[in-house]
Amino acid sequence: MGSLIIKGGWVMVPIIAGSVVALALVLERLWFFWTIRLDAQPFCEDVSRLVKAKDFGGVIRLCERVHHPLSEIFRAGAEHAGEPLTEIDRVMEREGNRQVQRAERNLNFLLVVIGVEPLLGFLGTILGLIQAFMAWETLGASVTVGALAAGIYQAMITTAAGLIVAIPYFVIYHVFVSKVNTMAQDLTHYGGEFVSALAKTKGAGY
Repeated sequence: MGSLIIKGGWVMVPIIAGSVVALALVLERLWFFWTIRLDAQPFCEDVSRLVKAKDFGGVIRLCERVHHPLSEIFRAGAEHAGEPLTEIDRVMEREGNRQVQRAERNLNFLLVVIGVEPLLGFLGTILGLIQAFMAWETLGASVTVGALAAGIYQAMITTAAGLIVAIPYFVIYHVFVSKVNTMAQDLTHYGGEFVSALAKTKGAGY
């Protein structure tokens, strides 16, 4: 492995550095999604019962114990429960957008690394071919496979390295995007249910 990296030339340095950065970004996002695991349905049912009982203090206390974007938008809604529904909806939507942005953090950087890695591999390919053709030009008719090997090695190794790094992280990136989209849909759905339940309490004379 070490000899292949050396044969790949200096372009292997940014390729490897990019893979390390991508790994760090992926681990950071994995930790984030791990820490916000939640069985949403029972939690939302508990919140709904408290809202129907007009126990908004209870909603806030419950949400403070749960580390999840849903708890943040519910708490924002409960803290403004005495205001008009349009204002509550606006506050919850703003908080929901903030939570989605938190979930998307660093994904753009990961996408940049995914895009750059194959380009670095392609750059290594071009440089390797240039090196091979320069050797061919210098040696002319007496050129040997050994004289061309270094450039060809660099061309092939860097291309493979760039793709090896980019392909799995490309898949992981889309898994993260799917999780963010699912989370955003949950925030919209359960947030709407919260506002509907709150509207009924107001209609009942709250």
